[in-house]
Amino acid sequence: MAAELPDDFKCPISLEIMSDPVILSSGHTFDRASIQRWLDSGHRTCPITKLPLPENPCLIPNHALRSLISNYTLLAPSKSQPSPQPQALISALTSPSSPVGTKLDSLTHLARLSKRDSALRRKLTESGVVPAVLKCVDSDDPSLQEKALSLLLNLSLDDDNKVGLVAEGVINRVVKVLRVGSPDCRAVAATIITSLAVVEVNKATIGAYPDAIRALVRLLVAGKGREKKEAATALYAICSFADNRRRAIDCGAVPILIGLLNSGLERAIEVLGLLVKCKEGREEMMKVNGCVKVLVEVLRNGSSRGVQYGLFTLNCLCNYSGSFCFEARNEGVLEICMGLLEEENEKIRRYTSSLIQTLKGNHAIG
Repeated sequence: MAAELPDDFKCPISLEIMSDPVILSSGHTFDRASIQRWLDSGHRTCPITKLPLPENPCLIPNHALRSLISNYTLLAPSKSQPSPQPQALISALTSPSSPVGTKLDSLTHLARLSKRDSALRRKLTESGVVPAVLKCVDSDDPSLQEKALSLLLNLSLDDDNKVGLVAEGVINRVVKVLRVGSPDCRAVAATIITSLAVVEVNKATIGAYPDAIRALVRLLVAGKGREKKEAATALYAICSFADNRRRAIDCGAVPILIGLLNSGLERAIEVLGLLVKCKEGREEMMKVNGCVKVLVEVLRNGSSRGVQYGLFTLNCLCNYSGSFCFEARNEGVLEICMGLLEEENEKIRRYTSSLIQTLKGNHAIG
């Protein structure tokens, strides 16, 4: 399986496909187990840059990359098969006279080959194949559309391609698929947005595109399990840009995310942890009945990542509203926090201490 995936998915230490990618403060990504062993051995430098690290380095989960790896694992073929030469596939795909079956075969082969070949991805974008792929995305044939989206996802892996793909009109096609595509196509479309949003300028472009954020929010409601997860991941990726938080809030994301969190989609708390940073987000959260109970449940039963975002979100809301703080105390948040002070995770302990101070001080800012 590892040979079927791009080198970018491999940990620089173990050279294996990453199962839990995390970002070091140096900006480089490693598999959690590998970098943790490096740190546990007493190293306090980045394995790649050799630059010094803090005494207690923070490992930030790279959810965007993890989602991409997960999607590629699902799509990877069970065995390698000989393929035609890439140039012949490109010619068949771009030829106006090629029948649908030929285009589908070309997309299938190119999508498989480009998963693990960054040089081929560069060749494809430089060959002018993208407009032909976008025409296939516009197709009413769901098989042709899905293969075209898979190829676009491959092409979007390279940072050098991300801005160019947006300029060629990828967002327009992807948003249309989010609205009316098949479940599998909608999930891949959301993953493409996550991939493109790795480049900061694309976050603003995607957010400003008419209906892009609204389509993702709709998918949170109308989609199935994988679609909901990929839509939430895409929202998390683009809402690190402040203007997009307000756009998501205006599209009604807050009550939907709280409902999904209550149903077990933990990725929702990560998006809420971004939306709570703006006043509009805090005000919307306080309007949702049972918001405190849902957040408290995250503290009780969430993953380490979920607990971190739950603590941060609660602290922001308690700082903002005295009544919310009072409700949180009544739900036993202070008692839960006393137990979390014993956690090994340094960030959880730090967020817990901050929330305890807020609950005891009750100094609301609004």
